[in-house]
Amino acid sequence: MSDIHFDVASLHAAYRGGLAVGDVIAAIYTRIEAADDPGIFIHLAARADLLARAAALGSFDPVAKPLWGIPFAVKDNIDVAGMPTTAACAEYTYWPDKDATVVARLKAAGALVVGKTNLDQFATGLVGVRTPWPIPRNAIDEALVPGGSSSGSAVATARGIVSFALGTDTAGSGRIPAGLNNIVGLKPTVGALSTAGVVPACRTLDCVSVFAQTVDDAYGVFSVAAARDAADPYSRDIAVQPLATRQPVLTVGVPAKADLKFFGDMAMQAGFEASLAMLSRLGCRLVEIPFGDFYATANLLYEGAWVAERYAAIRDFMEANEAALHPVTRKIIGGARNLSAVDAFRGLYALQAYKAKLAPVIASVDLFCVPTAPTHYSTAAVLADPVETNSRLGTYTNFVNLLDMCGIAVPTGRRSDGLPMSVTLLAPASRDALTAMLARDLHAASGLPLGATGWPQPSLQPAQPARDGMIDLVVVGAHLSGMPLNGQLNQLGAQFLRATRTAAAYKLYALAGQLVPKPGLIRVADGGMRIDVEVWRLGPEAFGRFVAAVPPPLGIGTIELDDGTPAKGFLVETAGLVGASDISSFGGWRRFVARGKDMADQSEKRQNWSAGVPI
Repeated sequence: MSDIHFDVASLHAAYRGGLAVGDVIAAIYTRIEAADDPGIFIHLAARADLLARAAALGSFDPVAKPLWGIPFAVKDNIDVAGMPTTAACAEYTYWPDKDATVVARLKAAGALVVGKTNLDQFATGLVGVRTPWPIPRNAIDEALVPGGSSSGSAVATARGIVSFALGTDTAGSGRIPAGLNNIVGLKPTVGALSTAGVVPACRTLDCVSVFAQTVDDAYGVFSVAAARDAADPYSRDIAVQPLATRQPVLTVGVPAKADLKFFGDMAMQAGFEASLAMLSRLGCRLVEIPFGDFYATANLLYEGAWVAERYAAIRDFMEANEAALHPVTRKIIGGARNLSAVDAFRGLYALQAYKAKLAPVIASVDLFCVPTAPTHYSTAAVLADPVETNSRLGTYTNFVNLLDMCGIAVPTGRRSDGLPMSVTLLAPASRDALTAMLARDLHAASGLPLGATGWPQPSLQPAQPARDGMIDLVVVGAHLSGMPLNGQLNQLGAQFLRATRTAAAYKLYALAGQLVPKPGLIRVADGGMRIDVEVWRLGPEAFGRFVAAVPPPLGIGTIELDDGTPAKGFLVETAGLVGASDISSFGGWRRFVARGKDMADQSEKRQNWSAGVPI
């Protein structure tokens, strides 16, 4: 039974067909033996204990327990009752009497803990080699570092030993190992998953991350585990939206070409360019964004306040057991002894300044796409230069939690040298679903097998319907996906439902005197046409806030759609048509805007030609 596919959809289908949990458990231990990698797990559950926990689940019921019988691993800085927590430091070991909140929630959903995984000691590092235990071997290429700090969790997932694994992510520890092992790494909004029962690195930035073989699995685990927790003072209420239909046009910010950093790795640069081409084919509009301030924000993470946080987390232990720390870990965290409260405040002030400066930049696009890592390093290279190589790996990860963004690392192909290619999609806090919806399409477009298993990707599950109790809103102009005002809908938590057309009873006008070009839709008795629109859904409170902000001459009325159904949407007052141009023949605002851009481009070319400028 060692050929059982461990993605959740396949495993649940097998259970439905009569597969016994005991066979899955047997496959787990067979795969551990076949991997022959003593660096993956620091502690492994006894087979008898795992069988007993499986028996206690009762009969297969994925409705009551959405993770019924799904095996997972836990990074060894997250508590599991009955298993030691070491944070990859034997002298630090303690035996917790209860599960971390996130582990308890996953167990309650039917998931089975297989064991505790290796990591960069005290979650300090992105390389996966800073451990007194054997270094886990990268699942794709053993010469490469496994990535850290969540090294064992990523390797266990990539090898198909478990269906998913928990990591943590303060500076990229849930993304770099995913990118290096051809799997998905979901770094949620900070505070969405409780950190109660997690050994802190930087408490103000820490979050629990999820490694999985598919986006659906990673997001499914996130959906089960996300909840406010009174035991965690940094916990937040995050509305977990379903993976609904993705809006057809997304504006994706990418680092300006002049700002991209690959440190001479031409294969990574070519792989990133190929990934961006995939995004374009998926209907995304790419916008180059200056990235200097993002890099400057990232540099703050290992200065002042946040190095001091790492020291504060283990100060008492370190003062009594300094020799127990890995030499590189000791050097990094020990540097905080030379810092003052003044240094910490300077760092906080600098961060606040960057947040204010970057807020409009972040708001100008739907989401961002960056390389997960700028380059790949071998274990030998990292051991030879442990600090600089680690620092470079964090180029596109270190700023994310500082700027309160969520993200997901997703495989997009193979580089020209055969090594894994991965990008990370980033968005403001609470937009985890938006990044996941695009990531699942990217992963599917790559056609890659899962991790290092050779298993094909399962068919994408149908998009979930929007939540009940929401109100449909028809948008026709600047609020369409990819248009200038669409961000207002995203900020209100709106969900894209579908692209459609109105009934053949409307005319569309380009309104005069608008700061942001806007159309006006009006129903007519004769000569009407079908006009392209999109239907979005908002909760009642959000809908009310949205309607209250609609400026004249626009208003919200009832629009008849092409299939005969009515929905609330934008209409224009008759008085607002003074000076307006009838653009109904274009069939929709998007086509009108595109035609205008084409005409402007052609005009510019004609002017350049007349002036003798090469075109």
